[in-house]
Order: sequence, then C-alpha cells, then structure tokens
Amino acid sequence: MAELHITLVRSTTGAKPNHRKTVKALGLNKLQKTVVRQDTPTIRGMVRSIAHLVKVQEK
Repeated sequence: MAELHITLVRSTTGAKPNHRKTVKALGLNKLQKTVVRQDTPTIRGMVRSIAHLVKVQEK
C-alpha cells in the first residue's frame, strides 16, 4: 500500500478548532514536521479537510 508523507507548512493559529484537532490526530504538532501515514480513505479525508495547512507527497 502507498504511503503519504504529510508535512505541516502553515500554523494552526487562527484555524478552526476542528482543523486543529485533525492536525493533532495526524500526529503533527510543530511546523515543518513530517509524518508518514498509509494511504487510506480515512487519512485522505483528513488531509483534504486541512489541505490549506499541509503539503502531501505520495511515495
């Protein structure tokens, strides 16, 4: 299964509370931190909701 490399590139300051919770649920807690997650529909939906805060690379 493919992997997604998700990097937090914008701060969650001023973001909606649900977006902050989504960022935390993905394991992102600092700017420029990258996490690797499996490419599943659930993770894709989470990334889509915070697309303006993250950068995603498929590997």
